[in-house]
Amino acid sequence: MAASSSDDVRKELTCAICLDFFKDPVILKCGHNFCRVCISMHWDQNGFDYSYQCPQCRTVFTKRTFTKNYLVQNLVAKMDSLDCLGSNPSQSPAKVKDKCELHGEELRLFCHEDNKRICMACCESRAHRYHKICPVSEVVDNLKGELRKRLRDLNIYKADCVKVMTTDERTKNDIRMKKQRLKEKVEADVGALVQFLLDERDTLLDNLDAEEAAAVASVDDNLESIGAQAADATKHIADINQLLNGDAGFQSLVDTFNEALHQTYDEAKPADSPAEFPDFPGPFQLIMWKKMMHVLHTMPQNLTLDPDTAHPNLLISDFDTKVEELRNRGQEPDLTVRFTRFCGVLATAQYSGGQHYWEVDVRDKGVWYLGVTTEGSNRKGFVSLTPSAGYWSLCLQDRLYANGEDGRVPVADYWNSPRVGVYLDYDRGRLSFYDAVTMKRLYMFDTCFGEPVYPFFSPGKNDPGSRLCICHYY
Repeated sequence: MAASSSDDVRKELTCAICLDFFKDPVILKCGHNFCRVCISMHWDQNGFDYSYQCPQCRTVFTKRTFTKNYLVQNLVAKMDSLDCLGSNPSQSPAKVKDKCELHGEELRLFCHEDNKRICMACCESRAHRYHKICPVSEVVDNLKGELRKRLRDLNIYKADCVKVMTTDERTKNDIRMKKQRLKEKVEADVGALVQFLLDERDTLLDNLDAEEAAAVASVDDNLESIGAQAADATKHIADINQLLNGDAGFQSLVDTFNEALHQTYDEAKPADSPAEFPDFPGPFQLIMWKKMMHVLHTMPQNLTLDPDTAHPNLLISDFDTKVEELRNRGQEPDLTVRFTRFCGVLATAQYSGGQHYWEVDVRDKGVWYLGVTTEGSNRKGFVSLTPSAGYWSLCLQDRLYANGEDGRVPVADYWNSPRVGVYLDYDRGRLSFYDAVTMKRLYMFDTCFGEPVYPFFSPGKNDPGSRLCICHYY
């Protein structure tokens, strides 16, 4: 009951225009109460020089007229002192403790033009009469609304930052994991090579020790045999000297002579020592490199060219490893797989998985094209050397280029290396080109091969006499 009565009193003390407790209340002739500022602003916006209406009962007045209602003002003040206003924060007016320096009243209004708070008297003054004025509580509500919007935007931005930070942390962890996997691969691959070399070294040193022991044993046997014969000869020398220098009888001389005459010795020869160890005459590094091929995951492949795919102006020679341009067009059957306009030729090898590497000698060539192409790529008429057309390639003309989707991509201004290395990682969709002397990577295509691919080669046009040659290493 007390709460209901309090609500009724609060309702009676609420302005029908601003829906807040009366501030400087006035009463119209019709008996309805309003805030002085509220009714004045309402009549400024909706009234005429001869017609003013009550916002509640629509009673028409011919002129502005109202009287200050001290009773209502005292009731509002009483409720404020009894702290009744705090029982419903949603309807409590903003308590403004600051006072106007000119009029001594509370600064309950806000002037938008001057951007400051004013009192009721300031509102009716000449300085603010035509300004846009509203209650401070509305300004506070608007500011709170804007702050809520700003808070929402900041929360959204913070969530985006957290999302980006989470993504970056995941990326950082991915980088570390990739680095760790590559580190393990480097350690494993290099470790396998190092272990192979160490094992080969130990085997070679063991064989060297064995050959040394055999050679030294042969010398020791010869030393023992020669030593025994030398000791026997020394004994006979002593016996003969004794007979010659003593008073030996005739028979002793005859016996000694006969024994010396029939005594024979093997010819004293030094042991046969090899000029070098027979199992170690060759080039160690080359021998180990040949043996090391079974350790390598990817080793240079000995490709051969497919004459059935070669343009009629191309000559294939040296066991299908060299290609050059002819001045006169050859008479070749027009096969489905043959190039008819682009001076190209395919290798016989077809790849649909795994890792593969080959090298091409481009020594003294001013124009060339190297790469891979798909099994179903176009080879008739004009050939577009783009990935979308099934061609991934590097070319040399005035400079080194990669043939990209949107045109040529400059790779190097100057080229003088005699060999180009091509590395195909089919499963990962990567095709890389290297300077085969320094093994510096020149360019890499990152793609996805949807069908088997063939290596392709072109010595270019208008450069007869110069050749491309596929390198064979074993």
